[in-house]
Amino acid sequence: MSRAESPRGGSLRSQPTDLPLTLGALEASGWQSVPVHEELRRNAARRVAAGQPVIERVIGFDDTVLPQLENALLAAHDVILLGERGQAKTRIARSLVELLDEWLPVVAGSEVRDDPYAPVSRYGLDVVASEGADTPIAWVHRSQRLSEKLATPDTSIADLIGEVDPIRVAEGRYLSDELTLHYGLVPRSNRGLFALNELPDLAERIQVGLLNVLEERDIQIRGFTVRLPLDVMLVATANPEDYTNRGRIITPLKDRFGAQIRTHYPADTETEMAIIHQEVSLPPETGTAPSTEVPEFMCEVVAELSQLARQSPHLNQHSGVSVRLSITNYETLVANSLRRALRLGETEAVPRVSDLGALVSSTQGKVEIEALEEGREERILAGLVSAAVLSVFRRRTESERLAAIVSAFDDKRVVHTGDDLPASSYSGTISEVPGLKELCVTLAGSESPGALASAAELLLEGLYLTKRLNKDAAGAKATYRGRS
Repeated sequence: MSRAESPRGGSLRSQPTDLPLTLGALEASGWQSVPVHEELRRNAARRVAAGQPVIERVIGFDDTVLPQLENALLAAHDVILLGERGQAKTRIARSLVELLDEWLPVVAGSEVRDDPYAPVSRYGLDVVASEGADTPIAWVHRSQRLSEKLATPDTSIADLIGEVDPIRVAEGRYLSDELTLHYGLVPRSNRGLFALNELPDLAERIQVGLLNVLEERDIQIRGFTVRLPLDVMLVATANPEDYTNRGRIITPLKDRFGAQIRTHYPADTETEMAIIHQEVSLPPETGTAPSTEVPEFMCEVVAELSQLARQSPHLNQHSGVSVRLSITNYETLVANSLRRALRLGETEAVPRVSDLGALVSSTQGKVEIEALEEGREERILAGLVSAAVLSVFRRRTESERLAAIVSAFDDKRVVHTGDDLPASSYSGTISEVPGLKELCVTLAGSESPGALASAAELLLEGLYLTKRLNKDAAGAKATYRGRS
């Protein structure tokens, strides 16, 4: 098999050339068939014993979610992941596929990935019975062993389980012929994983169709007497039932899942920042575009904004504040600084406090603000941004080093800032104000003009928010002066 694209994105490894291609060769190789839950248990146990996480690229769950997930895998349980939006539930479900063996042999041409040693479909049974040791074998990569379905109210039993195919009937087959069946997503996930997102959105009468899958491990289609024993792990995601009016998980179905794992948002700003760094890709550097540098304190402001939003009484906490808010805000912050650099012909794009006003557009669509009067939403968001800047300012500065900067404003000094000013316009102020440059270098960890301008804006805004400077603002433009 040539190199191919994975359904999850990215490329698959080329199939090894030494894999058996017939049933006889497979038996001679000594390959053993194991149930999918046992396969997951074995590979999860190997990772736990080696001190490795059972899933990758999920931050902040080491002491909470992952131990419960390890227990579920070692106990061979099906899992419900319960949590608000943006808590990595879908990522966890997709990551479980990495715990499967890399290659799986199936009866070639089988719709339900029949085990060559124990086929379950009529097609697989007939092929093995007629071909015997010459039964052709196909190999499936683990990335193809995950099926996903977003539960919606219009999802039908045919979508999940299957239906009689009228085309096959029209071709001359009898309705009593099992080969007239078109299998749904669940049987096509045989010997793999089936992830059902937003399970409460599935109509209750359709949820009933999953009861046999989880308990008896079989399905029945359209009154056919055939019972199709399945080997599949089910992973469902859902919002907490008391947080949604869209539907509920019926009690018999919930009872059949072995584990219900509650996810959560990042517990602190540092974890939120780590997620931002993992998920965000800065614009690639080219010969003509400005390079992008984001001071760590600006990333911290973005992360702190999300942390404060999750505690704000002005926001609907039942709907949650997704981690996607942090990622989107970070990208918007970078974009605004890049737009300025392109417009002014600068070679470096560095976000500043004056760029934070651009976050209103990327924040409003991701939070539900409980405000009755028109225009109050912008004031609430502006207050959260200011609170985030203040928190970062206090954490990253020492009060005793700020006295000289405040004193420099007693001689009627005025400083202008804005998202339309080039970084070079800050150089005079940074050099003239006693102690400002040293503090900016310490804060930014760099002496580039853009980084120093960003640090200077954070210090000036922090001094204003702690009532040591006055500020006149108009949009993203501001003028700072002494309080005297």
